[in-house]
Amino acid sequence: MRPLSVVVRTGCDLFAWFLIVFGANVIIHGDVTPGGGFQGGAVAATFITLLLVAYGGKKVFSWVRPGIFNGMLIFGLMAFFLLGLMGFPNSFFYNFIAVPHEVVQATGHGVIPPSGTIALMDIAVGIEVAGALSIIVLSMFRGIRLFREGPMEEESGHDR
Repeated sequence: MRPLSVVVRTGCDLFAWFLIVFGANVIIHGDVTPGGGFQGGAVAATFITLLLVAYGGKKVFSWVRPGIFNGMLIFGLMAFFLLGLMGFPNSFFYNFIAVPHEVVQATGHGVIPPSGTIALMDIAVGIEVAGALSIIVLSMFRGIRLFREGPMEEESGHDR
């Protein structure tokens, strides 16, 4: 599809980056606030959808390489699985670096999040979900183009 008007593209340029920042905030603080890896990853993946709507498929596919999202998907899944295996001597998904509540109140928690591996697993899930949903959106857009009649290189897009 052809790009939308200059007003919509300018709004997309201003707003789209806030989606990435807000999604990262939800992912990182998901262990102590509502939200988490899945919700933050979904918010971050709407960035690609917004770009597809505002700029059209030709331009977005010239900017974006789907291999990056495949890498995010694989990295997130492997990180989640490896974090689950790290607590194996006690049990699978054992939270071995959790900081007790009394210690957090008395001294602060420093670098290690008080929730331990839960925070790290939230980040891994957020990376995985952002990559997977971005792949889904890009694949759905390509699938729409497969069923159109006429030349494949031509995008019908929006009227100006």
